[in-house]
Amino acid sequence: MDSHVKEIEELIKLISKFPGLGPKSARRVALHLLKNKDTIAKPLSQSLIDVYNKVVRCSICGNIKSKEIKCTIDQCSYHKEKYDKICVVENLADMWVILSGNIFSGYFHVLGGTISSGEKFDQKNLLIDSLIQRVKNNSLKEVIIATSATVEGQTTAHFIEDAIKSSKIKITKLAQGLPVGGEIEQLDDGTLYSAFENRVPVTND
Repeated sequence: MDSHVKEIEELIKLISKFPGLGPKSARRVALHLLKNKDTIAKPLSQSLIDVYNKVVRCSICGNIKSKEIKCTIDQCSYHKEKYDKICVVENLADMWVILSGNIFSGYFHVLGGTISSGEKFDQKNLLIDSLIQRVKNNSLKEVIIATSATVEGQTTAHFIEDAIKSSKIKITKLAQGLPVGGEIEQLDDGTLYSAFENRVPVTND
């Protein structure tokens, strides 16, 4: 493949930004797209345009939704008879891996990232204010903080604990079986199940 064509070079550069794809893998993907322009590249480009124009993040629950309609995702709607717990995660990948393992039955709240020591959550557009409102407005019994065991994840967890502890709601976090430095989306179902089942209460000082 002639990698000196600027359009191809740009395509490879963009593909290599995908998680788990380096320059060599990006070149293979680009070559495959070029060989299948009508069956893959063209519909893919249209799909990307549609996602860019029509899919947005819900300002309440943090999940993704169509821009054209109100968020109808079950996790965003409150049903008194259905759930009394809400699980706070960093990103969509974390929520999806928990959902796929049938580990938790309840609402989710997707923060959209983490904060580091000294940062303000609004600098990263994290949905912490929205979480506080969901806790206040709904008859929830427990908030499960399922942030990663990284420094940023634990900093975010402590910030959330301080923000909602005045609500008197039960606050728990995943058990210490979660490996230090581990990210939720990379855990196997057994480890994640154990972390949920053995979650521990957060002491409100």
